[in-house]
Amino acid sequence: MDREEKYADAFREEAAELLSDMEEVILSLETDPRDQELINRLFRIMHTIKGSGAMFGFQKVADFAHHLETMLDLVRAGSMTVTPALISLLLQSRDHIQVMLYSHGSEPEGSAEQGSAILAGLKTLQGQPLQPPVSSSGEPVHPGSITAPALVSPAEEPAVCLPQKDKATSNQQSLSTYRLRIKLDPKVMLSGLDPLCLLRELDSMGECSISAQTDQVPWLDEINPEECYFYWDAIINTAASREDLEMVFLFVEDESQISITRLTDELDENGEHKKLGEILVERGDISKEDVRNILAKQKRAGELMVEAGLVTPGKIESALAEQKMVQQLRGSQQQNTDTIRVSTKKLDRLINLVGEMVITQAQLSQTSNRYQDTDLLTPVENIERLTNELRDCALNIRMFPIEGTFSKFRRLVHDLSASLGKEAELITEGGETELDKTVIERIHDPLIHLIRNSLDHGLESPEERLKAGKPACGTIRLSAGQSGGEVIITIEDDGAGLDRERIRAKGIEQGLISESENLTDQQVFNLIFLPGFSTASKITDVSGRGVGMDVVRREISKLRGSVDINSQRGRGTKTSIHLPLTLAIIEGLLVAVGSSHYVVPLTFVQECVELTSQEVNRAHGRHVIHLRGEIIPYIRLREVFGTCRGEESMPPIEYVVVAMVEGKRVGLVTDTIIGDYQAVIKSLGRIYEHTEGISGATILGDGTIALIVDVRQLIECAYRQEREVLAET
Repeated sequence: MDREEKYADAFREEAAELLSDMEEVILSLETDPRDQELINRLFRIMHTIKGSGAMFGFQKVADFAHHLETMLDLVRAGSMTVTPALISLLLQSRDHIQVMLYSHGSEPEGSAEQGSAILAGLKTLQGQPLQPPVSSSGEPVHPGSITAPALVSPAEEPAVCLPQKDKATSNQQSLSTYRLRIKLDPKVMLSGLDPLCLLRELDSMGECSISAQTDQVPWLDEINPEECYFYWDAIINTAASREDLEMVFLFVEDESQISITRLTDELDENGEHKKLGEILVERGDISKEDVRNILAKQKRAGELMVEAGLVTPGKIESALAEQKMVQQLRGSQQQNTDTIRVSTKKLDRLINLVGEMVITQAQLSQTSNRYQDTDLLTPVENIERLTNELRDCALNIRMFPIEGTFSKFRRLVHDLSASLGKEAELITEGGETELDKTVIERIHDPLIHLIRNSLDHGLESPEERLKAGKPACGTIRLSAGQSGGEVIITIEDDGAGLDRERIRAKGIEQGLISESENLTDQQVFNLIFLPGFSTASKITDVSGRGVGMDVVRREISKLRGSVDINSQRGRGTKTSIHLPLTLAIIEGLLVAVGSSHYVVPLTFVQECVELTSQEVNRAHGRHVIHLRGEIIPYIRLREVFGTCRGEESMPPIEYVVVAMVEGKRVGLVTDTIIGDYQAVIKSLGRIYEHTEGISGATILGDGTIALIVDVRQLIECAYRQEREVLAET
């Protein structure tokens, strides 16, 4: 990769983040079109894209962004209002910039026409005469040819521009402010040119303020009446361009000093105007040191207040201490938010190395415990502590807030609800919840399917909702939160809910269940996750083929997560996704069954109890134990995984690991409980990846393998086997 391409990739990465932010801001503006901070933020994004695009050779991106920036400047100045049509065009503009970013040098067919149509739409909204856009082939393009919602003409869009009663005010939409310093050649009048003519022409181009500077005028006896000793500072608000202003001084520019600065470009990133001293320093009228000296002579506000007897010196000192502490805190927070960009390949490599180090450290600890050498134990304990800290740091690097993923769905809800003729609002909560980067990337598609289902099947049309006594606009609530060692993401809508009887009838029709089966609501609802299962009466381009929910379950299972669904007819549906915090390393409970080892994730473990042969006999063959008055079913790992061997006899006392899964306590019976263990997760490979009840493997300190138990899947498997046995009997 050459240097230019490297810089181009860096710009693409930066622009991608800005475009993501831009989409979020636009959709927020749709909700609150008068939020000035959002408008300023959008303007800054576009200003950055324009500047960076030009710097890195993306001139088409910069040119397109310039038009958007101009339009946003009008919105920021209050000369335009944010309307649905403008929101639609901004979203199209965001998509168009993204296309240009990744097709740099090979523009896709129709891209130029799309860009021209968007700009034409923006000009229409600005109330300017519509200039027919021209395609790359030279053919005019009509705005209606773009795929997005049709534009509204100015006559049909009452909220676009300022009232037409004030044409002059309307013209302010394209005004810019320029600062000029005009130092003509002292002998300019000898050529017959009157400086006043230049100043009058400049004054005619807009609202202008001109100040004559006289500090270079000599004493009277030294004045040559044919020479010009004045120079002028001018400030002008004008619709003219910099080139137009330069044309005024075209015939004197070679001998004169003409400085033209557009003040809009001089605003800082917060859009704040500069202080008087800063302006004078920029003009070269005074040095920074002079400004500091002058300011040093001024009495501070605290001194003036004390002199006036308004406050005591002690109160001033206290207030200054508070100010200092706040500044220190802000400075510290600023330092904490400093970031650097690191390749994901490097991060993955780091995690793999840390995983290998954790395994090696476990081997080292096991060896040192075997020899009980005090000279060895102390450094090994230190290595163990440092390894744990390194593991936590490395894993935290991969943790990202899920807010970025949530924000992408706002656009999905916006576009899809419009295409379905529904009204929907997406509410997100818990976006600060952090998940492993890989989990966040892979949870994206399942969430898309669930949200699309909520929009298509869950939420009713506005008419149906009003008849049902609901607001016309439906709500989809997307939330995330951490519970123990897992993150729970929920998608909840206030739509029609699932039709239990219809799902059950469909299940019977497809032979998935029998009519005699008495299923709980949860079991009936879980049928919709089966491949090809759908109750939709017709197939649309959104859903109806019975594929989406199957994809949801499979993808979440691959992440060692689970999904469950609850619904109330007429009140809505809630889907909960349980995900592990990370896919790399987990804290587990190491147990043994015969010569095999298993790791039970600690997030499920509540307690461990003994299981004696007397208790087994008291249960009369049923797999249940009585624990403090509670009957808890259990699963023997020995039986489920078939680890019984002829030479391995059952121990007289077994141990039950009591796990809590979705509010229910279930026991896992083992031969021995070894203790807690930090498991570096290794995949099982293609041959064993579909093994039920096992989510991975890990390497123990002695080099043997332990299987990681998928507790949820194991319980589901046990329930299914029990149902099959009951059905046969």
